[in-house]
Amino acid sequence: MIDIDWSILGLGALAGAMAGVLFFAGLALGMHLALRSASPTPVLLLSSVLRIVALLSIGWLVAQSGPVALTGFVLTFVAVRFAAITIARQPAETEVSWWN
Repeated sequence: MIDIDWSILGLGALAGAMAGVLFFAGLALGMHLALRSASPTPVLLLSSVLRIVALLSIGWLVAQSGPVALTGFVLTFVAVRFAAITIARQPAETEVSWWN
């Protein structure tokens, strides 16, 4: 039977949740700035490079704790990703016109 260290799994999951929130908050901020910029390409490139480097660095640090921590990190990051996509895809509430 495989021995799982639940505290290490939890720490990896905590790191994955924080990395996911920071990654998608950075994505939202980068898109916000790019849409209001006269030249959005440098803003988008810088945003993506910073987010990718940060995510890989945090993932590498978590991987140093072992495969159990990395598993918690990845599973929680994917869960945060699904949550971010679900929140982003919710339709905006529209105001009902008085003549309808």
